[in-house]
Amino acid sequence: MGNLLGNWRFKEPSTVEECDSTWGSDSESDEPAAEDDSGISESVSPAESEWPPGNNGDLSPKVRGRELSLGGRLTDSPEFLPKMKRSFYAARDLYKYRHCYPNYKKSRQPNEYRNLRFYLNKIPLVPDGIYIEEILTRWRGDYDKLEHNHTYIQWLFPLREQGLNFYAHELTQDEIKEFQSTREAKRRFLAAYSLMLDFYGIKLLDKSGNVARSSKWQERFHHLNESQHNYLRITRILKSLGELGYEAFKAPLVRLFLEESLHRNTLPNMQHSILEYFVYTIRRPAARRHLLRYARQHYKPAHAFLWGPPPKRSKPKSGDVGASVGAGSSGIRAPAPTPEPQRRGGETSFIPASGCSGTLVSYHDATVCQDVDAESLNAYTPLGSSMDGPEGVFMMILERNNYSGAVPL
Repeated sequence: MGNLLGNWRFKEPSTVEECDSTWGSDSESDEPAAEDDSGISESVSPAESEWPPGNNGDLSPKVRGRELSLGGRLTDSPEFLPKMKRSFYAARDLYKYRHCYPNYKKSRQPNEYRNLRFYLNKIPLVPDGIYIEEILTRWRGDYDKLEHNHTYIQWLFPLREQGLNFYAHELTQDEIKEFQSTREAKRRFLAAYSLMLDFYGIKLLDKSGNVARSSKWQERFHHLNESQHNYLRITRILKSLGELGYEAFKAPLVRLFLEESLHRNTLPNMQHSILEYFVYTIRRPAARRHLLRYARQHYKPAHAFLWGPPPKRSKPKSGDVGASVGAGSSGIRAPAPTPEPQRRGGETSFIPASGCSGTLVSYHDATVCQDVDAESLNAYTPLGSSMDGPEGVFMMILERNNYSGAVPL
């Protein structure tokens, strides 16, 4: 029996509905359903639609032309709009994160806790050779450095998954426990969080995680709206907050982004990343429901909101075709796990990647890693720059494939 249990592996979900328990029966029923509590929930990459994310409902030229040809006038009738669908890869990525990476276990000896030692200022980040205290004291307000250096983010916000800086170590459960019980590490972690919030035009108000616009919010929001690779970084930051004991800090930040994106229209390009990624880093279904209800109030066009509960379906009669499909499920199986490089700046999800020696990597990183085998990596010798070595290889691949908005995490 022991061997059987030891070899048991968690069955991974295969549809968006299986990944998302926000509106399911396993969610806490501590909030009343809002009026018109309906939504669309179907699963495939947004890249397959003709409606670009983050445009506040404006039609693409292709769709606009088709509608004009149909009736000589614009209409927002659902039957004339392109069919938007959620990304299965995003849903699976966040499902694995919220469920603590089932099927993935890796132990590390206490003296190898490199993330903790970095936060104790005992070792520098690699490959740049910079200590945490230098980052916290000298980088604050140096927005050019924070924007263009691509190796520090994995060290400041470690996860239990490997990013493209292979010098950074992923967290383990044991290291997380040590980190959460070390006051000095926790103090510096909050300082690092405040540093990045300032970079994004936000200030940390208190120890409960409440946030607000900073004095430089206009300049920084304009940059954040245009520099969309930072949305990848924000996803990492939110995940790391949850791993290191600051789960309660996520909702206030996501709520601010929703307000700025959907209501105040200061961050319109962030709209898709918030709803597809940021919200789903939050582990409590009730907190996700609260944020999604707010988002639905301000989302335009309202009928295109994809993140509400599945539509209610009548109970199938015995013998009916499709009787095996559960209520609230679209019944659409997820597509085969093929890469989604078409969607610019897509965040992360997990797939096995060749050329990575079996290391768990994010989906975003794996699509790049598949193009680089071990021999190719060995041909590049790090020269000390943040863009040399393996990181430089991946950045060149990104540029070759026109990943103009993506930066390795």
